[in-house]
Amino acid sequence: MNNSNKTNRLIYETSPYLLQHAYNPVNWYPWCDEAFEKAKSEDKPIFLSIGYSTCHWCHVMEKESFENEEIADILNDNFISIKVDKEERPDIDSIYMRVCQTFTGSGGWPTSIFMTANQKPFYAGTYFPQNKLANILSAIKQNWDENREKLINNSNDAVEFLKGDKYKSIDEDLDLVKSAISMYEDSYDKKYGGFGDTPKFPTPHNLMFLIRYYESTKNKSALEMSEKTLLQMYKGGIFDHIGFGFSRYSTDKYWLAPHFEKMLYDNALLCMAYLLAYECTNNELYKSVAEKTFKYVNRELTNEQGAFLSAQDADSEGVEGKYYVFKPREIIDVLGNKDGKLFNNYYDITSRGNFDGECIPNLINQIPPFKNLDNLLLKLYEYRKNRTSLHIDHKILTAWNSLMIWAYANAYRILNKEEYLKTAEKATDFIINNLLDDSTLHVGLTDGKRSGKGFIDDYAFFIMALISLYEASFDDKYLKLALKLNDKTLSDYFDNENGGFYFIGKENEQLILNPKESYDGAIPSGNSVMSYNLSILYKLTKDERLFELSEKQTKFMMSEAHEYPAGYSFFLLSTLPTKDIVCVLKDKNDVDKIKIKSNWVVRIIDSPSKEYPLINDKTTFYICEENMCLPPSNEIIY
Repeated sequence: MNNSNKTNRLIYETSPYLLQHAYNPVNWYPWCDEAFEKAKSEDKPIFLSIGYSTCHWCHVMEKESFENEEIADILNDNFISIKVDKEERPDIDSIYMRVCQTFTGSGGWPTSIFMTANQKPFYAGTYFPQNKLANILSAIKQNWDENREKLINNSNDAVEFLKGDKYKSIDEDLDLVKSAISMYEDSYDKKYGGFGDTPKFPTPHNLMFLIRYYESTKNKSALEMSEKTLLQMYKGGIFDHIGFGFSRYSTDKYWLAPHFEKMLYDNALLCMAYLLAYECTNNELYKSVAEKTFKYVNRELTNEQGAFLSAQDADSEGVEGKYYVFKPREIIDVLGNKDGKLFNNYYDITSRGNFDGECIPNLINQIPPFKNLDNLLLKLYEYRKNRTSLHIDHKILTAWNSLMIWAYANAYRILNKEEYLKTAEKATDFIINNLLDDSTLHVGLTDGKRSGKGFIDDYAFFIMALISLYEASFDDKYLKLALKLNDKTLSDYFDNENGGFYFIGKENEQLILNPKESYDGAIPSGNSVMSYNLSILYKLTKDERLFELSEKQTKFMMSEAHEYPAGYSFFLLSTLPTKDIVCVLKDKNDVDKIKIKSNWVVRIIDSPSKEYPLINDKTTFYICEENMCLPPSNEIIY
C-alpha cells in the first residue's frame, strides 16, 4: 500500500479490498452513479478493475501499476477508474467475468474491463504487467479518440451476443449422470488424485456427487476417484498440516504447492466432502480431516458473534506463502533436536526445499495410518502465529456463511457432536438478526455496515442451510423460514416461463445483463442449489406447487448441463434417488431419537391419520426408495 497521506474516494468504503486501494494515486471511484455521470460529462471511457482482498495477483497489480505515479497519471487523465470488490458485488463480477471469458477465452482476478459510460464493454483481460498495461491504456486512448464508433459498435455487439438466445435443446436419450461419471473417469489422475493436470482445484461438490453416486449404484470407480482425491489432498501441502484448513488450489499435480489463500467457501465445501466420505466408509481419517478443518474455521475465521469471516490472504509481508514455509534448522530450534528431526523427516522438511528453497510441510511420501504428532504441531502453530501474520478479510457474507452453516449442521447430524449444532445455530441467528429484513436478505456485513440486497446465491445457500438445520434438529422454525425465503426467491428471481433463476432479483440494481448462473464452478451455482432445495422442500411438505416448480427447474438445468454434464455435479447430485421416510410420532419427544443419513428425507407427522396410522401404538416409519415402499415399521431400516 502507498504510504502517502493522500487518499481517493475509496477511503469512505468498508470493503477491505477497496480500502487496500484507498491510498493509490489512481483516482478510484466505487461503483456508483457519480462515476458513470462523470464519464459521460468528460467524454471518457471507464476502466473497471474487479478483485478481492486476499487475491495475490490483485496485490501484484496494485503494487506494480496502481501505486505507480505514471500509470496513475494516464488513468486519471484519460479514464474514469472504478474498483469493485467481487465478494460485495457478485452481480457485477458475474457479468464482467462472462465478458472477460467471451473476449479472451479465460478469466480470473483481477479482472480488467474497459467499457463505455453505458457500462458496455469493448476490451477485457485479467492481470496486466505494468508495461503491458501502459501500452493497452495508450492504445485504448488512441482508439477512443480516433475509432470510437468502432469501439462502441463492438461494445453493443458484445452485449447483444451475451444476451443472445440461451435456449439449449435436450437430447432426451442422454443420461447426464452416467455421462458425467464417464467424463470424470477420462480426466481422473489415478496416481495423485484429482482431475486434469495443473492447476488442480478441489471442487468438492464433484467429490460429493461421486460419493452419493456410489451409494446409489455401488459403482466402485466413483468411490475410488473420490477417496483417492480426498486422501491426496490431505497428504499434500494444499492442506495446512500445522494450522489446518485448505488453501484455494494446487499449482502442481501432486497437491504440494498451493495458491496459499484460504477461502471460507472452500473449507465449508471440503468439510462436507470429507463428512460424506466418512459417513459412507467409516474411515476415521475423513472424520479427522473434517474436524481439523472445523477447528481451523473456529479459531481463525469465526468472530465473537459466531459469524464466519471470508478469507485469509496468501501473502505475508508481500511474499506469497511466507507464513507457511520452513527450513529444517528453524523446526529444530522450536522443537529441539530429537523432535525437530522427527518432524522434519516425517513432513518433508529438507535442506533442498520443495518450494523456492524452503519447505511446505506435507505427507505425500507417507502411507496411512499417519503418526500422531499433534503435540509438535501445536508448538509450531503457536510459533508460526508470532513469526509473521496474515491479512484476514473480515467481511461476513451471507452466501458463504450459509455454506459453513450447512457443513456444521451436517457435522452434527453425522458425528452427533452438540458443539457443531450450536455453532450452526449461532451463525444462523447472526444472519437472521443482522442480514435479514422480513424475507429480504442482504449480501453481507462489514464493520457493522450492511451491503446491498442479496442475489440468488444468498437465498439459495441460506435456504439450503436452513433445510440442513431442520434435518439435523427437526426444529420447525428452520423449515418454516426456509419455505418463507423460498417463496421470496421464486417471486423475485424465478423465470416462470422458461425455468431457471436469474442472478439479479427484482429489488437489485439492474445491470446490462441478468444471467442465469448454472455452471458449478468454485462453488455450486445458485440454480443447482435451488434445484436441490425445491426437490427436498417438496419431499418435506408434499406441496404439489413445489413439485411442479421443481420439475420445471430440473428441465431448465438439464438443458444447461447436457453439453458438459461434469460441470453440473451439484445439480446432478440433486437428481440422485433418496430414501423418503414419513415418520408418524407417537410422542413428540421421539423426534430427538431420529438420526438420518445424507441421502434420506424424513417428513415428520405429529399425529396419525387414515393414510399414516401408528403401528403397535408406537412411532411408525413409512419408507420408500427407488419406486418401492416397505411395510411400515417401528424402526428405521438402515
